[in-house]
Amino acid sequence: MSGHSKWSQIKHKKAASDAHKSKAYGKIARMILVAVRHKGPDANTNPALRVAIQKAKEANMPSDNIERIIKKAGGKDKEQLEEMLFEAYGPGGAAILLSAITDNSNRTTSEIKHMLSKHDGKLAGKGAAQFLFVKTEKGWEPNTPLMVGEEDEHKLMRLFDELDEHDDIQGFYTNAEFSEEYMRN
Repeated sequence: MSGHSKWSQIKHKKAASDAHKSKAYGKIARMILVAVRHKGPDANTNPALRVAIQKAKEANMPSDNIERIIKKAGGKDKEQLEEMLFEAYGPGGAAILLSAITDNSNRTTSEIKHMLSKHDGKLAGKGAAQFLFVKTEKGWEPNTPLMVGEEDEHKLMRLFDELDEHDDIQGFYTNAEFSEEYMRN
């Protein structure tokens, strides 16, 4: 009776949930590191750190992990992380903004270019897509939505799935409007 062991099922579920938690914690840790390095370790005077800590608490990150990351950010062995904003156009002409935190901008740029090209997208120059969005507390909101066709929706969703798996990408925003089918999922 292979495949019916209860422990085996638990082990696989735990491995999957641990991998998901690890990925989320890693992204949040980078956000905290960058926030502390830019404005200091005081959450009262650093709104970016306050937002990052709030996201960490929403993801159930232990408080001692958060404190350890803040201490590490103020240490002498500073890893050079930088925030980047990429502008791109995807399938159907949908504008895409990608926010990333990376230790190697050349590697991240080439990886993003490769992902975009696989899904009929192109990296755009600075200011080429940003004017289609407005900066808010939650990120970037589109000010000119664009309705895309069903085929382009599928391509965009595959692109977004791949972008979501990338460790350096913190978030992505688009002005594409999706049909009712994707809004329910």
